[in-house]
Amino acid sequence: MTTPLTFASTDLVDFARGLLAASGLPADKADAVAAILVEGDLMGHDTHGLALLAGYLEAIETGTMRREGEPLVIADSPAAVTWDGQRLPGPWLVLKAMEEAAQRAARLGTGTVVIRRSHHIASLESFLRRATDRGLLMILTCSDPNTASVAPFGGLDPVFTPNPMAFGIPASGTPVLVDISTSATTNGMTNRMHKEGRQFDAHWLLDGLGAPSTDPGVLFREPKGTILPLGGMDSGHKGYGLALMVEALTGGLAGHGRADPPEGWGATVFLQIIDPRAFAGIDAFHKQIGTVVDQCRASRPGKPGRPVRTPGERGSALAAKQRQSGVALHPSIMPALEPWAAKLGVPAPLARSA
Repeated sequence: MTTPLTFASTDLVDFARGLLAASGLPADKADAVAAILVEGDLMGHDTHGLALLAGYLEAIETGTMRREGEPLVIADSPAAVTWDGQRLPGPWLVLKAMEEAAQRAARLGTGTVVIRRSHHIASLESFLRRATDRGLLMILTCSDPNTASVAPFGGLDPVFTPNPMAFGIPASGTPVLVDISTSATTNGMTNRMHKEGRQFDAHWLLDGLGAPSTDPGVLFREPKGTILPLGGMDSGHKGYGLALMVEALTGGLAGHGRADPPEGWGATVFLQIIDPRAFAGIDAFHKQIGTVVDQCRASRPGKPGRPVRTPGERGSALAAKQRQSGVALHPSIMPALEPWAAKLGVPAPLARSA
C-alpha cells in the first residue's frame, strides 16, 4: 500500500472549506462540514472524514445536496422538535440541532431533535466532544432510508443501512465516546476493501446464496450479498434488534423513512442532549461514571501490555497527537480530491511523508 501522507489539520480544514465554498456552499455551512470531516480523520475514522468530501462536492454540483436554506420545523413541543432538513449539509444540520437540543436541555433537562431529509452527516463521533466538553450527555443515531445493505438476522435481502449509534458520556477526565454500527462493518469500509482487493478477517458478510463470507466483493456481484448485523452468524439477532431501534428513533419519530420514495444519499437523524444537572447533579454523575471508568481500566488485561481502554480513549489520544504531528490521510483520499481542487481552483495543501 502507498505510504500515507501527513498534513497539518488546519491546512486540511482550510482546504476542505475552500473546496466547499468554491462549490457554492455558504460560509457557515462550509465551515461546519470542513471541521466535522477533518475531525473524523483526526480521530482515525478515515472512511468517514475527508474520504467523503469528493462525494459531497459531487452532490452539491448535481443539486442533491442543497446549498442555501434552513431546516423547516415540522413539529415543536417543549423538549422535542422535528425538522425537515431539506437535504441541506448533514454536519451543519447536526451542529445546529445540537445547539437547539442543548438550549432545551438547559431548561427542561433533556432536548431532542429529529431530522428528516438531511444529507449525509459524516462520522458520528466527530460531534460528541462538543457536548461532553460542556458536561452534557449526547445520543446520536442515524439511518439512510434511501438504500439498504444490511440484512435482518436470518434473512438474505437487505433492509437496513449500518445504522450507527453514538453516545457521548462526560467524565472528569477523558469522556467516554461510543460510535458503533449495528452491522458487522460499514458501507465505507466495504467499498474501500473491495477497491483494494482485500478481504475481512472475519465472516462479516453473506453472499447472495446465504453463505458467510470475508469477501466484500459479494456486495457487488449477482446475486448480491449483504452485510451481517452486529454479532454476525452467532448473535446477529442483537444487531438486528438495535437496527430496528434506530429505525424507530429516526424514520419512525421523524415520520419519514423507508415508507417514502428514495431521494438519494442522505440521512434521517435522532439527536438527544441530556443535562445531568437536572437529575442527581453533575458531581454525582461524575462520581458514578468515574468509578465505573476506573474499574474498567483497572480490570486485568487479557493480553499483557494492553490495558483496558474506555471507548473513544484511543481516538481522543490520536486526535491530540495528530493535531501536533499532522494528520495521516489514507492514500486514496487526496487523489480523489485533486481533480476537484483543479476544477474549483483551490490549492491543495502541502504534505510530507508520514
